[in-house]
Amino acid sequence: MSFRPAISRPIAIQDANTVCLRCWRRFARPPTSSRHPFSTIPSRNQGAVASGKSRNAFGKEYFRANPILKETFWTSRRELQSSIAAVRTGEGQHAAKENAPAEVLPHRRRKMAKEQAKEQASEDPETAYPIAPDASSKLATISSSLPHQSLKRLFTTYLSLSKPRLSFLVVLTSTAAYSLYPVPELLAPAATSTSSLSTLTLLFLTSGTALCSASANAFNMLMEPRYDAQMSRTRNRPLVRKLISTRGAVVFAIACGIVGTGALYYGVNPTTAFLGATNILLYAGIYTPMKRMSVLNTWVGAIVGGIPPLMGWTAAASQYAHDGTWEELLFGEGSAGGWLCAALLFAWQFPHFNALSWSIREEYKNAGYRMLAWVNPARNGRVALRYAVLMFPICIGLSYCGVTDWSYIATSSAINGWMVFRAWQFWRAEGQRGTARALFWASVWHLPVVMVLAMAQKKGLAERLYRSLFGYSEIDDDELYYEVGELEDEAVRSV
Repeated sequence: MSFRPAISRPIAIQDANTVCLRCWRRFARPPTSSRHPFSTIPSRNQGAVASGKSRNAFGKEYFRANPILKETFWTSRRELQSSIAAVRTGEGQHAAKENAPAEVLPHRRRKMAKEQAKEQASEDPETAYPIAPDASSKLATISSSLPHQSLKRLFTTYLSLSKPRLSFLVVLTSTAAYSLYPVPELLAPAATSTSSLSTLTLLFLTSGTALCSASANAFNMLMEPRYDAQMSRTRNRPLVRKLISTRGAVVFAIACGIVGTGALYYGVNPTTAFLGATNILLYAGIYTPMKRMSVLNTWVGAIVGGIPPLMGWTAAASQYAHDGTWEELLFGEGSAGGWLCAALLFAWQFPHFNALSWSIREEYKNAGYRMLAWVNPARNGRVALRYAVLMFPICIGLSYCGVTDWSYIATSSAINGWMVFRAWQFWRAEGQRGTARALFWASVWHLPVVMVLAMAQKKGLAERLYRSLFGYSEIDDDELYYEVGELEDEAVRSV
């Protein structure tokens, strides 16, 4: 009888009695399971790794329970790119609408829109040309969504007939010329002398000019609804969409013309009222039908744009005129400044409009409007460059005639030089390679900068500002009497 335990694993032993007790016990132990090393980290660092893994597991399990945080922070780059591509190509648009906050965040949607706009511009730069939406079309769209019997709808519809953006520009040019008029008191050396242009006259000037412009624009729409419907910028105008009857538009145009001309006649002077009525006739009676007849319509339209500054000049000059007749206001002494302001607006419209019309030249062609942009593209660029260069002598003339200080020549030449450079590029490339867009934006900034510089550098304004800040220097009595005598002699000669 053997007291030795049975061996738990087979061992090739010929005779069990030949094995000692120690070896027998070692062979009788249960077999240990094979272990594979999980990591090569030393045993002294196992505790730290274990604690770190538990913290990471807790963070992921805890924060990934929120679907928005999961989509935002734990979405792989490849999945994010595929979701953006699906939204761009139109695939999964329904899913994007249902889960927009979770799938595409607002800042990513803005970035996608910018990239899409860049792609469109790189594919076809001409179709991406930035033309400001027609204000009348936008107002007509707003009006169509309002209740039929509401006063707001009626007001918005009539306002769209006036082309408010264009009318606002017309009013600004007239008021700028009004402020540029050289007031005699501004040049006087006495400390008590102040400029005395009438505020009430300015009010009548702005309101009357705005109403005359609204009348001309309404007549323009009345004559072109069939052709406006063929162009994307004008197809939403009120008469095209029949938001107002033809009879109502006629009444509006006539009423604005009568009231506007009357305000200029009784509140300003008859010469300014005559210029306002002439502008209505030129714009509606000659320029509008001529657009389908000859490319010379652009020159007629430029004359229409140059008249408002002349109106502002005559409105200011009538306050210091002796008789106030149209000969004195238009062709008398000191009237050169008004004609130079009108020439500035006349010349500015060619680079502005020629660049603007380039992007929609096919629409002009299909609608039957004869514009240089499609009739003669080479001449279109030459005309824009020619009148951009004309800005230099016009601005120099303002300083020479005593409207602005001599420093205006330097400041205006810098702005005019930039305009000429863009016009030269436009002419060389015939509007291609983005030159039309560059010239358009250069013209948009050119006009307000040049006008503001002229008002800031008005003759005598800087000297008067200096005297108001630092006081008046001592003036010899003989010199003062001599200057006052000269002013009196000039007043006697004018009488």
